[in-house]
Amino acid sequence: MGLNVLITGATGMVGKGVLLECLESPAVTSVIAVHRRPLGMTHPKLREILHTDFTEFSALEKSLAGIDACFFCLGVSSVGMKEADYACITYDVTLAFAGALARISPQAVFCYVTGAGTDSTEKGARMWARVKGRTENALLKLPFKAAYMFRPAFIRPMKGVRSGTWYQFFIVLLSPLFPLIEAFPKVATNSVKLGQAMINAALRTPEKRILESVDINRLSQT
Repeated sequence: MGLNVLITGATGMVGKGVLLECLESPAVTSVIAVHRRPLGMTHPKLREILHTDFTEFSALEKSLAGIDACFFCLGVSSVGMKEADYACITYDVTLAFAGALARISPQAVFCYVTGAGTDSTEKGARMWARVKGRTENALLKLPFKAAYMFRPAFIRPMKGVRSGTWYQFFIVLLSPLFPLIEAFPKVATNSVKLGQAMINAALRTPEKRILESVDINRLSQT
């Protein structure tokens, strides 16, 4: 029996890449994608749920039941944001969703996309890193079967996936250097490897819970 997967943030670059891997994987039976706007795609495995209030999830309780893995790819850039506003989206929304899922489907494996340089002490100088660290620490305490914090550095989008943010300009600019960048697995991965690593984390529940780029690349191959 395959995985019943729930994905958030599938309209973004990271989430779309993870979604494509789930749809192609024989290990995944079904995918529920929860987001604010339509994906514009269909697939026999895929069910979309349009949901606008990401602080209230009571309307989703039936859909959250029976989930084997949640790949939480929802997030925003901290550029130009005050800490309180960034924390509202990064911490409050994530914990509201994860808390509801943990209550309804405690058997699930929760995979959270955070970022390289996240501050687990919650006391560092970089605002985004502190908030991400606080979010990670709170997620690791929830009563899931297992929770994994994915901390990629550079992510190369594959299979036609594009970013809707400034990151796309960055990707186009660096595209001639991709072979060189990806020769350094400690700092680079791609959307295919990220998706495959999440699926393998859900299937195998490795002991290591905080996964840097090198760990993501290794886990994608197991």
